[in-house]
Amino acid sequence: MPGLFLLVAATGLGASIAFGPRCARLWLGLTLVGTAAALTAALGVLTGTPEWTWRSGFLVGGEALYFRLDGLSAWFLVLVSVVGGLGAVYSREYWSDAHNPASAPRGRAWWSALVLSMGLVLLCSNGLHFLIAWEIFALAAYFLITLDRAQRAVRTAGWVYLAASHAGTVCLFAFFGLLAAHTGGWELGPLRDPGELKPLFWLALAGFGVKAGLFPLHIWLPSAHANAPSHVSAIMSGVAIKMGIYGIIRFSGWLPVPATAGWVVMGLGAVSAVLGIAFALAQNDLKRLLAYCSVENIGIILVGLGAALLGRAQGNAAWGRLALAGALLHVWNHGAFKSLLFFGAGSVVQATGTREMSRLGGLWRALPWTTALFALGVLAVCGLPPLNGFVSEWLVYLGLFDAATQRAASVWAALPAAILLAMAGAMALAGFAKAAAVVFLGAPRTQAAERAQECGGLMRSPMLVLAGGCVILGLAPMLFWPTLARAVGSWNPNWTAGAAPAPLTALSAAQIAVALLAGGAGVWLWRKVRGNGLRRALTWDCGYAGPTARMQYTSASFAGIVTGWFGWLLQPERQLRRPRGPLPAAASEFVRVPETVLERVLGPVGTCVMRVSETALRLQQGRLQAYILYVLAGLIAMGMLVLLGGQP
Repeated sequence: MPGLFLLVAATGLGASIAFGPRCARLWLGLTLVGTAAALTAALGVLTGTPEWTWRSGFLVGGEALYFRLDGLSAWFLVLVSVVGGLGAVYSREYWSDAHNPASAPRGRAWWSALVLSMGLVLLCSNGLHFLIAWEIFALAAYFLITLDRAQRAVRTAGWVYLAASHAGTVCLFAFFGLLAAHTGGWELGPLRDPGELKPLFWLALAGFGVKAGLFPLHIWLPSAHANAPSHVSAIMSGVAIKMGIYGIIRFSGWLPVPATAGWVVMGLGAVSAVLGIAFALAQNDLKRLLAYCSVENIGIILVGLGAALLGRAQGNAAWGRLALAGALLHVWNHGAFKSLLFFGAGSVVQATGTREMSRLGGLWRALPWTTALFALGVLAVCGLPPLNGFVSEWLVYLGLFDAATQRAASVWAALPAAILLAMAGAMALAGFAKAAAVVFLGAPRTQAAERAQECGGLMRSPMLVLAGGCVILGLAPMLFWPTLARAVGSWNPNWTAGAAPAPLTALSAAQIAVALLAGGAGVWLWRKVRGNGLRRALTWDCGYAGPTARMQYTSASFAGIVTGWFGWLLQPERQLRRPRGPLPAAASEFVRVPETVLERVLGPVGTCVMRVSETALRLQQGRLQAYILYVLAGLIAMGMLVLLGGQP
């Protein structure tokens, strides 16, 4: 089945290149067949089928191809296949040939290349071929991000992504090169030599952390996700950044890690969770808000992985297994609800032509399906029961709480991490309450929002499937415990599969009961209100008989207080036009939150480097007299050092 997936995906790529617009339906059919084959193979391995391996009889780059599908890679392959297939269906309407005749065929080709390369990343057990697949993955994502390359912001986002990706790839080249030099070959697999390999973990963390969007290595993520087409944003946020998580989890399981790795990973995860959602809360761009929220959720996953590393270091503690299970389950959950939210954002953008929340409002009347499905995604991303986000976060919390009760050093990491995650969860609730309220509730702020129309079936059906996944994963998580335990066991063979923990089973039953009670209470309340003879009338309008859309809360005012708490980091830029006179004609306030790390740290550093380089370039005169002068100046400087008693 994995071989069928690779074959069909490669065929779809070739067909989209060869036939262009004429093969749109063929491409969609091949993509769905290939992703279905991958999904079948992955679920087979996760439900008990022995792991799949294949070695070629020919060489590529001097090495035989070696593919392996075990529980851990199968766990991520499920996500690639589901979102890859649903995104292909969504793109047929969202990025159609009729509206994008030049870029739609190109987008299909690069979509196939992206899905195929991510599958290869998960299957490759050879370091050289892993790097080749990783580079194809980076290039395919770049060309998908820049499909609408006529806009300058899109081109800039693409270049920032490409530069950051290659900076991470340099670390991975060093990682795999040193690993091959130590082991004598490129083949990858479990190693237990505790010697010189431990420091290599930091190279892997840096290289894969860039792709994962770990703070502060996330500099490419907000602009790339915001400016890419929405179906590309969905697969980038829901799946592509998980390839970085896969790399960190995979090689922390195969290779020995430093003793401080768990502390560092947990600390970076907690910081990413809090600061990521702080940036999200301050955004006015809907897709940029969703992008920063991905940084927060990557932080949640890394907190779980950090706890697992600590648990393994302390004798394979059970709480480490629980935290890792929560982290891996959150990989699925985040992929489901974040793809759903980006699909919903795409429906809003298609209907209104804007991502700016201050230009939206009142869309629930025109977009009832999008509103309902986006609201479900909001509940899931906020970690509220009975949806899937709550389950995986609760497993991570259980692992941290269990670690905190142990009389060990782990308590000093578990308690602060749990507190920071709780803080991030509260801020996420505020941020997404802002997004949902400003975009969908109230009155339309512009004519474009007032004339919005609902999306069609090809865009709606993928959202319905993902919404159903959020509900099923939330109401019945115990059904997925055997597959989850198989993935956990692939990371640490000492953590074998077993029965679902009691908290998870009790949680599932409680959630089902809560959902049934809430549904019954809702029906009863609706009937009670409808049949009690109450008369509808306007509420008190404070003396404003004709309120306007300008009187509503804006996204900036909604989050103003919380944003002020993080002003030291966000550094918002304000342009204020104050009202003047007794009857002012106009007043306005514009607030922009920059990407602090990129614009205030890396930007100035890069400018200094360029100036030093330009100055050094001027020294290259091409004149023999100038070079003799440089040599003479160097000799004089060395002589001065000798005279002053220094060492030349």
